[in-house]
Amino acid sequence: MIKAKANAQDVITALNLEPHVEGGYFRRTYQSDHRDSLETAGGPRYLMTSIYYLLTEQSPVGQFHFNRSDILHYFHLGDAIEYNLIHADGSLQTLVMGSDVLAGQHLQLHVPGGIWKASRLLDGSNGFGLISEAVSPGFDFADMEMGDREKLTAQFPQHRALIEKLTRGDG
Repeated sequence: MIKAKANAQDVITALNLEPHVEGGYFRRTYQSDHRDSLETAGGPRYLMTSIYYLLTEQSPVGQFHFNRSDILHYFHLGDAIEYNLIHADGSLQTLVMGSDVLAGQHLQLHVPGGIWKASRLLDGSNGFGLISEAVSPGFDFADMEMGDREKLTAQFPQHRALIEKLTRGDG
C-alpha cells in the first residue's frame, strides 16, 4: 500500500492540535500532576509540562514572547524552524531546529527562562514543522508575556526589522 505524504491538516487532526495565541498550533500532552507542585514567585506550578507545537504555511510564525520557565524543544518532523532569541543584554542568537544535523540544525534546543523568543517555519517541501516542548517549572500563561512591538523595539532598537517581522502590529 502506498501512503500519501501527510500535510499540516493531517497532523493537526491526528494530534488534536488547537490554535496557539503566539501563532501555530499546540496541545498539552503532559503535566506532572502526580508530583507535588513547585512554589514559584508566580504561584504554584507543575514541576514540568510538555506540549506538541506545530507551525504551518498558513500560520508560519511563533510571535516574540517571553517565558519565565526554562524550555527544552525537541524537533520531530517536517520542515526546519528558525528560532530567534534576544537575550537581556540585547544580543541576538539565531538557531535552526531540523533533521539535517550535518548542516548544523538542532534536534534539541534549550531556551532558558528570561529570553525573548520567536520562531518561524522555513521553506521546505512539507508545509509544516512539528516540535515538542518540555517546560520546567511547568508552563502557565501567567508566566508568559507576548511581545509588544513598540516596547520591544524601544528596548532593542538594533533588532527593529526582526521584531517588526515577528510580532503582530496590533500590540
